[in-house]
Amino acid sequence: MSTVEGRSGRAASPAYVPAPPSRVFGRGERAPDPLIARVLEGVGRLGGMAALFARAFVALVRPPFVWRREFVLQSIFILKVSLAPIAISIAAWGFSGPGLQAGNFLVTFGTIDRAGGFMVVAIVREFGTFVTATVVAGVVGTTITAELGARKIRDELDALVVMGVDPIASMVAPRILALATMMMVLDMFALVFGVFGGYLASVGLLGGTSGGFLVNFFANATFLDLAASVIKVGIFGVLIGVICCYKGLNVSGGPEGVGRAVNEAVVGCLVAIFLVNLVYTQYFLAAFPQVGVFR
Repeated sequence: MSTVEGRSGRAASPAYVPAPPSRVFGRGERAPDPLIARVLEGVGRLGGMAALFARAFVALVRPPFVWRREFVLQSIFILKVSLAPIAISIAAWGFSGPGLQAGNFLVTFGTIDRAGGFMVVAIVREFGTFVTATVVAGVVGTTITAELGARKIRDELDALVVMGVDPIASMVAPRILALATMMMVLDMFALVFGVFGGYLASVGLLGGTSGGFLVNFFANATFLDLAASVIKVGIFGVLIGVICCYKGLNVSGGPEGVGRAVNEAVVGCLVAIFLVNLVYTQYFLAAFPQVGVFR
């Protein structure tokens, strides 16, 4: 290393020589690519969510079933806070979307009585489940993330572990199960209110007949449509529960971190709902092509 000589001629302290770029990060490692780092971080989060789901599933099936009381309380809470928003949202969308927009198109061809069959595609297969999932994610999912996150930053979860209480079995598992089961129930209400909104638009405003609407609706609705809708929204419930619980359990940074976790949970739920809905619908139509025939 080079040195700097003073006026006395004696060697002074060594001059600073910047380290080579390859050694700035230690042990000869180069700086990781930001894209690769994000991908690895995302994979790690997915692995953490999968591990959380596995632990919750084991807690649900292994006695003692300490989650039963919490499951009942969470189920009541989900129904109480989600039923009215879902009913209003899906009824309004059924009235304005497939009811008025698609109805005006059918009126042009003089086939307004075929609007009932379109409700099967629009409400039962697609938007009934989608609206249910998004409302629950925004109302219940945020509550779960905020509650678990607040307990995390107050060290309440660590205190439960010290007392011998498993937070996964007592708090996470019942919430995931309650979301999955209650969303199936809420989906039934969503289908009824959504179809009713479309009925009001088709019959009340566009001049359709009640008989034509109902006959065409039941001619196209099948048990497969209903079963697929219920199963899909149950999957959405599991996704919302796992994502929101994972975000709440991994909060850091105090109250600000809780708010950030809530935002991330909502975005993660919406992305997961969209992707799973896309794959599920494509698989359903490919496995049961008869449901694509408009009668």
